[in-house]
Amino acid sequence: MITEELVELTKWILEKKTERQDLEIKTAHGGCPKRLYDTLSSFSNQDGGGILFFGIDEKEGFKLSGVYDLQDLQKKVVEQCNQMVPPVRAVFTVAEVNGFDVCSAEIPGLELSERPCYYKGAGRLKGAYTRVGDADMVMTEYELYSYEAFRKHLHDDERPVERAIIEDLDARMLNSYMQEKKAERPGFAQLTDARAYELMDILRDGKPTLAAVMNMGIYPQGFMPQLCITAVVVPGENIGDTDDHDIRFSDNKRIEGTLAEQVREAIAFCKRNMKTKTVIDKQTGERRDIDEYPVAAIREAILNAVIHRDYSIYTEGTPIQVVMYRNRLEVHSPGNLYGRMTVDQLGVAKPDLRNPALATMTEALTRAENRYSGIPTMRREMKLSGLPEPVFENRRNEFVVTFYNTQEQQENTAENTPESVKASLLDFCRTPRTRAELKDYMNISTFTYIYNRYIVPLVEAGQLELTLPDKPRSRNQRYRTIQ
Repeated sequence: MITEELVELTKWILEKKTERQDLEIKTAHGGCPKRLYDTLSSFSNQDGGGILFFGIDEKEGFKLSGVYDLQDLQKKVVEQCNQMVPPVRAVFTVAEVNGFDVCSAEIPGLELSERPCYYKGAGRLKGAYTRVGDADMVMTEYELYSYEAFRKHLHDDERPVERAIIEDLDARMLNSYMQEKKAERPGFAQLTDARAYELMDILRDGKPTLAAVMNMGIYPQGFMPQLCITAVVVPGENIGDTDDHDIRFSDNKRIEGTLAEQVREAIAFCKRNMKTKTVIDKQTGERRDIDEYPVAAIREAILNAVIHRDYSIYTEGTPIQVVMYRNRLEVHSPGNLYGRMTVDQLGVAKPDLRNPALATMTEALTRAENRYSGIPTMRREMKLSGLPEPVFENRRNEFVVTFYNTQEQQENTAENTPESVKASLLDFCRTPRTRAELKDYMNISTFTYIYNRYIVPLVEAGQLELTLPDKPRSRNQRYRTIQ
């Protein structure tokens, strides 16, 4: 950052009065803040790092207060950086704004193989943080394990299921799979079955692997009850909404079995609960039924969930969730995106495989194409159906795919681009607005769509705020433009 950029950042903070995912504001007119470890850790552990800004007092309404001593501040920040493992290498910039000295410390994001960065005084378990919005949160054991698994190339799909024996696998399915692999690799015919099983990740130390149990087990849930899919239909737009008879779920099913069986039943559940409209071709008079969501897109989302979910001991108690709302369908997969992959790279870059053995078996048994085509297929199918592009979210400890079932009219005109809609929304919210007012103004019937498509990005950009941030679902909630 150069001096001019720091001056512009200072003006932005004074105008917007907010922090960000990559920006932490600290007052420093009375001395160096004594505890920067949590932010140093969280910025180091996120892609792109972050900026520590010194010289504005957040508690005084984001008042410009200046820095007590620029040289001493930088010295003491470096001392705290050296208390981190690995040490943090901050890059400092100083400037003068309206007669006050300000200072920024840019914290670079670490390479994935070097994470987590943590405060050595607290240790790895309690001293590693992650950034959530504008807050620093202690990392969970699962988040710490995720880094270790990637760094050490640990694959939980290959771990043995201790209570299982080979007789717990479907003999017909196992023989068919073995014959297919022997046809592909004639050299396998020279090996004993036991040795071939080890090389093909069916057995590990004589015990069936998790990949084998989930793909070929007679009853996989006998060993891991929650490695299944739960599917529900909500008669509204949010969990907790009920119908006229006070029923929370209009359909509710726990789907068990092998991964292939789970995929088939989950697709059938969605098809059973989808609306279908009939279109008559005006020229030919032919009738054509159109599903509410393209089945091919749903299949890819569910396949991706069962193949790429996290199968570690930290998440084996969490099922995949398929939730059908009035306006959208969501597929929740336990675990974050694996390795170096980010949401922006989905469908473009080749991902690191979290479960290579399981993926290979599932590909053979379900005829799934494990060729990085799932994301492009979802996007293409939704576009062909005239529906919005699927939304991919890498939330904390889960990955979510969302399909919306209506193409909102608001976005169908050239003058109503997403950016122009956001600008219009900000102008409208100069007076705090309710959900109902926003739906009426934007002529969109589903507030969840408005919230995910527009409000969340504007809040993250520091342009919009909730009047009741601690109660996001409150009926008294208003949305207000940050002046």
